[in-house]
Amino acid sequence: MLARHAKETRLRGSARRFLSSSLGSRLIKLRDQAYVNGEWVSGADTFDVTDPGSGEHICKVADLTKDDVSKAVDHAYDAFPKWRDTLAKERSDILRRMYELHMEHIDDLTELLCMESGKAPADARGEIMYGASFLEWFSEEARRMYGDTMPDAVPGRRILTYREPVGVCGLICPWNFPNAMLTRKIGPALAAGCTVVCKPASETPLSALAIAEIAAEAGVPAGVLNVVTSSKSSDVGKVLTSDHRVRKLSFTGSTRIGKLLYSQCADTVKKVSLELGGNAPFIVFDDADLDLAVEQFMVAKWRSNSQACVAANFIYVQSGVYDKFAEIVADRVSKMKVGHFSEKDVDFGPVINKPALEKMQDLVKDAKDKGATCKLGGNAMDRPGFFFEPTVMTDVTDEMRLGQEETFGPIAPLIKFDTEEEVLRRANVSRAGLAAYFFTSNMSRAFRVSRLLENGMVGVNTGLVSNTAAPFGGVKESGLGREGSKYGLDDYTEIKYIAFQAE
Repeated sequence: MLARHAKETRLRGSARRFLSSSLGSRLIKLRDQAYVNGEWVSGADTFDVTDPGSGEHICKVADLTKDDVSKAVDHAYDAFPKWRDTLAKERSDILRRMYELHMEHIDDLTELLCMESGKAPADARGEIMYGASFLEWFSEEARRMYGDTMPDAVPGRRILTYREPVGVCGLICPWNFPNAMLTRKIGPALAAGCTVVCKPASETPLSALAIAEIAAEAGVPAGVLNVVTSSKSSDVGKVLTSDHRVRKLSFTGSTRIGKLLYSQCADTVKKVSLELGGNAPFIVFDDADLDLAVEQFMVAKWRSNSQACVAANFIYVQSGVYDKFAEIVADRVSKMKVGHFSEKDVDFGPVINKPALEKMQDLVKDAKDKGATCKLGGNAMDRPGFFFEPTVMTDVTDEMRLGQEETFGPIAPLIKFDTEEEVLRRANVSRAGLAAYFFTSNMSRAFRVSRLLENGMVGVNTGLVSNTAAPFGGVKESGLGREGSKYGLDDYTEIKYIAFQAE
């Protein structure tokens, strides 16, 4: 099947080389089938996967139906008792092996991720390392699912608590981090003793299928990890939310879809984790180290092709340094090399698809019509794929779409403010509350503003808050629960209380 696809699609460059070499003996192959109960399975239909950096067709992937997904739930449910009762050390060892395989095959995983997401190689490699770190972290946390023993008010009785795996988990992942968002979910799920049915985004299913390949090689038993590929996201979501055997749903994606899934889970009262929209404010005060602020802005805004939920979205700059910051930023951004991942020394890639490209054009037009200035960029690029020029907009106001919406693309709207009270009010008016960043040399302000910002994660003089050891998650309409860190097992376990009469 893969050989036929290679001939039919007539792929060029690195995509074709990868497809040809994956037919050999190496572990990471370009898989076009779903992975259910330890087997690679086809669907009655297929959907296309496209390289956003070239517009070229990569392959056709199995398009499973809701009945297929229900069968995957059957297998996960049947596999749960044995996996639950597996020794924590054994689960730990398997996850550790998954981590080691991730690192051994980092080059192949990076190339696969570049191909389907359009990320630049250094960016993609960073994601693979980040994703692997969750497997390493939770391989260690698997051994630390501790309970408590407490004295009771009743003579001779003790209170015992245990943390038990919640059961079958439905995991729905986004296209912008197709490796790391999945490992951040399956790591704690498998460590806790849960079984999972994973649904990757239809734009980027190949990295998830590669993780399934790694899981099989590492010794994850059949039925414990299932990857269901489908273009029918609504049907898959309904299966995972309505089946009473699925006891936990974890979703990363848009706020609109998250709210829908949350409501659908109500009938079966599932545990729910949601990591939704960000709208991250990036605040530069007059007393900031401007060189540091610019350096960290380049990290917070432009990594992952500016398509990250924690990407700097509203760039608030105090009036005293506004013009200088704008000049330095425009100069730095102008030096980024934009291109296909196969080109040399590429810093930045395309947006994910044509609708995303059209959104960028609409946002710039709306801002310019309402008085904003396009200091740099502002246009779709005349080349194959879905490329939009890295863009810096000045004189942006709250009335513009750029002052209200999550851009999720390569446009940096610079918004002027005068006082601390003003910028806190403007930053906190958002219904989202995932990440925020601010820069100041005043330590009193650092502690005060970090406390007053209504966000789940705050970076003070840093533009990078994502860390395996830190709890990742937001407040308000940015979601529920935390991923990663020592708290990461909480959403995949239940606390059982036992009253033990010892005398």
